[in-house]
Amino acid sequence: MEFSDRVLKCSDCGAEFVFTAGEQLFFHDKQFKNEPKHCKLCKAKRVRGGARVRPETRTNCSQCGAETTVPFKPTQGRPVLCRSCFQQAQGKPSPAHETAAEPLAMPEQS
Repeated sequence: MEFSDRVLKCSDCGAEFVFTAGEQLFFHDKQFKNEPKHCKLCKAKRVRGGARVRPETRTNCSQCGAETTVPFKPTQGRPVLCRSCFQQAQGKPSPAHETAAEPLAMPEQS
């Protein structure tokens, strides 16, 4: 099978990079199904553990109403807490731990 160099676009930075015939042969030999999605620089950053950019969303705390930012997109119907309200909620024991269940008594056998 003949391979020729192809130009692909990096999904991280948008730069174009060359997917060489040799790389395509390697992918074919290893039976990889997908083409590379990242240029060499972005791939190196991922391997090193470069910081990932999280989208910050501005919203209001469901408990106290203060304006806050969160590293995710809030979904409708779920409460969003500011840092202080979240930490207060984490400090409380969960309701399952507050009341201990009574052990069931086994009927006496005669």
